[in-house]
Amino acid sequence: MSFVPAVLPMHPPTPTAWCFAFVGKQLLVPDALELALLPHPVTLFEARAHSRHYLGRLSDLDCWALGFDEAPAGWRAVPLRAAMTQFGSPLMMVAGRAAQVLEWDRAHRFCGACGTPMVLLPHERARRCPGCGLVAYPRVSPAMMALVWRGRELLLARSPGYAPGVFSALAGFVEAGESLEECVHREVAEEVGVKVANLRYYGSQSWPFPHSLMVAYTAEWVGGEIVPQADEIEAAAWFAIDDLPAIPPPFSIAGHLIRDAVANLRGEPAAG
Repeated sequence: MSFVPAVLPMHPPTPTAWCFAFVGKQLLVPDALELALLPHPVTLFEARAHSRHYLGRLSDLDCWALGFDEAPAGWRAVPLRAAMTQFGSPLMMVAGRAAQVLEWDRAHRFCGACGTPMVLLPHERARRCPGCGLVAYPRVSPAMMALVWRGRELLLARSPGYAPGVFSALAGFVEAGESLEECVHREVAEEVGVKVANLRYYGSQSWPFPHSLMVAYTAEWVGGEIVPQADEIEAAAWFAIDDLPAIPPPFSIAGHLIRDAVANLRGEPAAG
């Protein structure tokens, strides 16, 4: 499934489309399907949608982001994260894009500088203030992720909001004036009190909770003992690669990062 992004609808429109419909931050799925989506005619939704944005084409079918006040008959709202665990990668990616576009639209109805109602620009994904001229684009918040290794051990941690028993790589948002690499060093030192070197870029993933761009690295431990940051890190420890705790699912970049690091330390091909 290939995705071609676009702001303006392509012509001619496809008879059916991928309709990523949301009530608030929850995705609508048919009652008859278990956390699944199928293409539908856009006309099935558009009359009741309060917000409607074209996203592009996925496998030659139009994609729309649609916002609702309540679920239409025959549909139910489910947490986006739960639905994403069941979607394939392209569908998951477009669902995340839809969620972020709708959140941007909701949060920028009024100018943040002067309070004037914003207007949608016709040829780009932006809202412009007719009063002061401020232009607001969909927000992207970069965040780093660092998987620290030492020999055949990985440093994994858990925050209070994680699922019970699940440990993951360290992560944190980039501060103003800070590079990604500086953020890695700072966050690792703040969250667990250790020093790292030999940073290696792994990959990135758009993460729609609510509008993050996760940028993942591996980093080698060079000194320090683990001291979990109060109120941020519930537990942190070194784990042998053959005795890991529960880790994030493969649909997240954290899950891929940890699994591929284990394969690399074992001298095996990356899981991909």
